[in-house]
Amino acid sequence: MKIVLAKFLRDLPAVLGLAIIVLGLLVAIFATQLAPHPGDAFQSNLLQRFKPPSDAFLFGTDNLGRDILSRVILGTRSAFLIAVVVVLAAMLIGVPLGLAAGYLGGWRTEAIMRLTDIVLAVPQLILALALAQLMKPGLWTAMLALTLTYWPFFTRTVYAETRRLKASLFVEALQGIGASTWRILFLHILPNAASPIIVRATIGMGFTILTAAVLGFLGVGATPPDPDWGLAIAESRKFLPETWWFAMFPGLAIFVAVLGFNLLGDGLRDLVDPRLRRSR
Repeated sequence: MKIVLAKFLRDLPAVLGLAIIVLGLLVAIFATQLAPHPGDAFQSNLLQRFKPPSDAFLFGTDNLGRDILSRVILGTRSAFLIAVVVVLAAMLIGVPLGLAAGYLGGWRTEAIMRLTDIVLAVPQLILALALAQLMKPGLWTAMLALTLTYWPFFTRTVYAETRRLKASLFVEALQGIGASTWRILFLHILPNAASPIIVRATIGMGFTILTAAVLGFLGVGATPPDPDWGLAIAESRKFLPETWWFAMFPGLAIFVAVLGFNLLGDGLRDLVDPRLRRSR
């Protein structure tokens, strides 16, 4: 662990990504306490609409006079909630299917992988948008649509790892002593396949935040007056370019959050991939 930690700490982009994520989590947890004007984040005040960034409102105000900084901070909570819930739910679906497909073989593998291929054949954003259109717009609708379109990525990753580990000597030894299939899968193969799953989950959280923001922008994600980064950018379109701060700060929040997860995910991938490790 000391060697692994030392290698990770030498990867400055990965450390920066981890710092961004930790800071984002702290902001999400203490959003209500950190927001300078939590009351102005939801209530309209037309007398202070379109105020540019100033000492009173560091990020300015929007078309309804709401404090943009407070809404960006409160929006961090929903963004990280979506990322965590969607990725965990997709793992609960995709990981067992990948284990079963990689180990069992036969018609069960064919059925699982052909279903995975069908879902992956359609770009995730388009499929998530189509599913979200069938339901009532809202935060949980966006989560469900993203979960139903993201699980195949975990299935593919776990399938490949399971196929590789199935040929290992320790699996053959477990089969020889009569260990059950589910014991082999969940107590032996799954722990050895944990590294690529963690990398996929980390990168997936950043991608989920970005996709959820796009759904909010298109009107099938979060609904007013919820503080949502994508929704804020959608609301600002009518008033650009005069009120540039209305769209810029929520857009920067999306950029920083996605950047943090991507930097950490790339660092973890370099750390757990033996080929990349030897080349460093």
